[in-house]
Amino acid sequence: MPKAKKQPRVRKVPQRTCVGCRSVRPKRELIRVVRTPGGDLVLDPTGKLSGRGAYLCPDTTCLRSALAKGGIASALGTSPSEELISRLEEELRRRQIAAVQQERKTAGGGSVDGENSSL
Repeated sequence: MPKAKKQPRVRKVPQRTCVGCRSVRPKRELIRVVRTPGGDLVLDPTGKLSGRGAYLCPDTTCLRSALAKGGIASALGTSPSEELISRLEEELRRRQIAAVQQERKTAGGGSVDGENSSL
């Protein structure tokens, strides 16, 4: 009797909830903030730091909402410092620029910096 072929495993995409807008999105799309075992709040670009984590959409409205409603403080048990807020804002800008560049690259097929590469 022939062996039945095994079906490839379908990997589930980890989902997380934004502390600003409460929407559920894939973990890779969100920005993670961690309360380390030492009690510090840090930005976690790799998503692998140990500690209690909270997630934010890469959108300034979600950051503002999380700060106004206390979403970060509630999820992590402590309020974010001005330094962390500045780092989050910088990360948001970086991701927005990268998204625009990727959109231009895929939509236009040309160079990302706006120069004509055929000259």
